[in-house]
Amino acid sequence: MTREICRLGVLTSGGDAPGMNAAIRAVVRACVYQGIKPYGIHEGYKGLINSQIELMNARSVANIVHQGGTFLKSARSQVFRTSDGRQRAFENLRSADLDALVVIGGDGSFAGAAIFEEEFGVPVVGVPSTIDNDIFGTDYTIGYDTALNTVVDAVDKIRDTATSHNRLFFVEVMGRDAGFIALNTGIGCGAEEILIPESDQGIDYLIQSLESSGRAGKTSSIILVAEGGWNGSVFELAKALEKRLPDYETRVTVLGHIQRGGRPSCFDRVLASRLGVAAVKTLCEGESSVMVGVRNNAIELTQFTEAISKHNAIDETLLEVANIVSI
Repeated sequence: MTREICRLGVLTSGGDAPGMNAAIRAVVRACVYQGIKPYGIHEGYKGLINSQIELMNARSVANIVHQGGTFLKSARSQVFRTSDGRQRAFENLRSADLDALVVIGGDGSFAGAAIFEEEFGVPVVGVPSTIDNDIFGTDYTIGYDTALNTVVDAVDKIRDTATSHNRLFFVEVMGRDAGFIALNTGIGCGAEEILIPESDQGIDYLIQSLESSGRAGKTSSIILVAEGGWNGSVFELAKALEKRLPDYETRVTVLGHIQRGGRPSCFDRVLASRLGVAAVKTLCEGESSVMVGVRNNAIELTQFTEAISKHNAIDETLLEVANIVSI
């Protein structure tokens, strides 16, 4: 089954991630290759509601594959959550005579896309883009690899200071609901402990681990903390530990939004290009209400309902690796 598409819209929604521009570029150029007119929608669903829709061509996306963020800009639209807002978005989409949409974003963006297609019959395909790597249906999301490299680079610098002053550093990384960034970067940068939402072992375990490290001759430590890896703020954790282990001089570094910026890695540029091309191909083949992802290095489709309701699980073997290599 195929679908005739003459005009296709592409937007980025939710939090930005390195590689979004590469995905936009791939969608636009795949459209041109297929003889489809591509339209860029600025500021996500908000731009669809405000009719910020622009005809593009292959040159419109020149020299952006290496740029972080999204040149179409992104936004979270509360108005799109309402039926009136989605009605306005649909009317603008029809005024622009768009036949289908590609939505580049995370599970919240896909939830909006699923409702939009259900209500108005507009074919939509999603491209997973979030540094958290927590979307079900793909081994990797756009931006994740770059975020890992950003964190490792930062922690390597922090360790220089930790070692020079015999300090204990708590480094908080993004991951309120998923510990993929903390776990993988913790292994990659040699962290002594890693605190993630999926494996909350409590402060007593942490203290035992640090005491063991001290007996083993370690004079400085790095502890990677996912945003959701501790019941409270990382600053409260540092204070609680100082009370129990007063000999430790602790410092806290919150890496924050630097993890979402920067030039995308080669891996993310290739991933974004593959998924962008696959999204256009998927729509032309008659599929919709699905997300394109990569599993075992092959393109696979996942229904929005699954991508939204499920989440990738932490690899338990990596937890074991982290425990072994941190002794």
